Amino acid sequence: MSESDRLFSQPDHPMRDFVFNEDVVRVFPDMIKRSVPGYPAIVENLGVLANQFAQPNSVLYDLGCSLGASSQALRRHVKQDNCRVLAVDNSPAMIERCRQYMSQQDSLFQELLPIEVLEADITQLAFQPASVVALNFTLQFIAPEQRLDLLSRIRQALVPGGALLLSEKLRFSDEAEQHLLTDLHIAFKRANGYSELEIAQKRNALEKVLLPDTLEEHRKRLLKAGFSQVVVWFQCLNFASLVALP
Repeated sequence: MSESDRLFSQPDHPMRDFVFNEDVVRVFPDMIKRSVPGYPAIVENLGVLANQFAQPNSVLYDLGCSLGASSQALRRHVKQDNCRVLAVDNSPAMIERCRQYMSQQDSLFQELLPIEVLEADITQLAFQPASVVALNFTLQFIAPEQRLDLLSRIRQALVPGGALLLSEKLRFSDEAEQHLLTDLHIAFKRANGYSELEIAQKRNALEKVLLPDTLEEHRKRLLKAGFSQVVVWFQCLNFASLVALP
């Protein structure tokens, strides 16, 4: 059971960088729902989109799977024969809880895709032939200099007809647009019960950890990695989801 996110409700000096540890795991479902506008719609529709691109006898990757929300959507929606999900994260605390959630999902639903939950660094992963790769708010936590190589290796692993499903927080090159959407995102968090202290402290904790790109930077990098088409299928404030096709 997820707890309410109160991790940044008390002053923390000096402010520590954000880490996906056991404290975050305890509150993560509440945290992401109250912090990322459109998150439930993104996750559910990742499964719907994945079913359009999944190919028989292939792997479906959930990279940076955290607690496995995207994996659960993939397992519910994809109906192609002999597919399996490989969920990967480098946080031991996330992986432990993700395995528990997958076991619970197995007890509630029948005929789900098989899944393997793996603790690993996705920048070092040897990819198997895959038809769907989900990077759901993961690339923004990868060092910028490693992003192109990771996307290139994902592109090489994708089979014909497959797709990369990428969700990211965006930054904007236009200063006025950046300021407006930042203010609107803060208003979203206020409306979800976060105090000014919580908003400020979490922003400071993430400042050196979550490094967003502009939409144009994403497009250019994906095309350089070998993808032929990049389409935005969802955007809410400064958060967007893209489909990249081989």
